[in-house]
Amino acid sequence: MQTRDLTVTTGQEPSLTDLTDACRRFLADVHAADGLLTVFVPHATAGVVVVELGAGSDGDLLEALDRLLPRDDRWRHTHGSPGHGADHVLPLLVPPSVTVPVEDGRMTLGPWQSIALLDPNRDNPQRTVRLSFLAG
Repeated sequence: MQTRDLTVTTGQEPSLTDLTDACRRFLADVHAADGLLTVFVPHATAGVVVVELGAGSDGDLLEALDRLLPRDDRWRHTHGSPGHGADHVLPLLVPPSVTVPVEDGRMTLGPWQSIALLDPNRDNPQRTVRLSFLAG
């Protein structure tokens, strides 16, 4: 298995960061053929999604997340910025990893799909993303 860690600056507002091009570069660099690409975020308050980016989807996703996990004082986990406890419940809805089939060196994503880092946490503006390719 071949692996690369990326450092991604997400800022101090909830965000979606497109990782698709970084994944393509990684696959090219490791001369990938057929296999599996795993994108993993080793953080308790961020996740990875396959989603359409642009065309309003980004904002819709972030607004839906705010409705499902409001940033208020209901959370038992209370350190950090107001509502930070919601960030620790994120894995209930958004996993820390995705695995995408790779055929002939290319991810088999649909035409409107992108791989994105979802980071609602205002307290951690930098994230590590681990890309791993397992040849098949």
